[in-house]
Amino acid sequence: MVVVAAAGAPLWLDNGLLGWSVGHRPDVMRTLARGVTDTGTGVIPYMLAALAGFLAARAVRHRLLAAALCLACLGVGQALRSGMMELVHRSRPPRGDWAAHASGWAFPSGHATTGALAAGLLMVALTLRAPRGATPFRVVIGCWGVLVGLTRVYLGVHWFTDVLGGWLFAVGWLGACLYAAGRWLPASFLTDTASFPTDTAPTDTAPTDTAPTDTAPTDTAPTATRPPEDHAPQDPDRRG
Repeated sequence: MVVVAAAGAPLWLDNGLLGWSVGHRPDVMRTLARGVTDTGTGVIPYMLAALAGFLAARAVRHRLLAAALCLACLGVGQALRSGMMELVHRSRPPRGDWAAHASGWAFPSGHATTGALAAGLLMVALTLRAPRGATPFRVVIGCWGVLVGLTRVYLGVHWFTDVLGGWLFAVGWLGACLYAAGRWLPASFLTDTASFPTDTAPTDTAPTDTAPTDTAPTDTAPTATRPPEDHAPQDPDRRG
């Protein structure tokens, strides 16, 4: 909005950064900057987006779809950025300051947008698969995305606010894509529920009371037996 309100005129540090870049461009640095800036367009960003899709989906059966969604995020983002560029119609810095080929309008920077989108997709995928172990890779990818944008200023083909606008647009569009993915994709798309055991914690059951009951002991003492009366006296009235 600030760029539109200013009718495309340079803002803030635009002139100062451009002047510094023009005055500090030895041949070696110019060659390095061209090499970095060339990675922000063409096949490389799409390869990184496809890799992000393969990493983001845990199940093998979902990886092709995830790669296609990441490629769509990048492609649609580039199309939207191109449409915005045509609406704003901001001119580039003076052609005499260019140290690389450029075409079209200036705002927002296509290289900055594409590099930030590709880097953001891959950083999110690495965070999903390896929240801690992939930190060095995320740092490298993030620095690459930033350097792609800064080389556009260094080579004199963009104002700094063109690059800043591309970064902000990429962050907004990536956030919208991630929100849509989290809302409409099933939970099993990013997490393999089959690989995690279900919670089968045993319920607390009261132990049955198995204490022996007090029973009165039975009297098992042997009873006294009377010996047979072998010599019992005879009935005197009974006959013989």
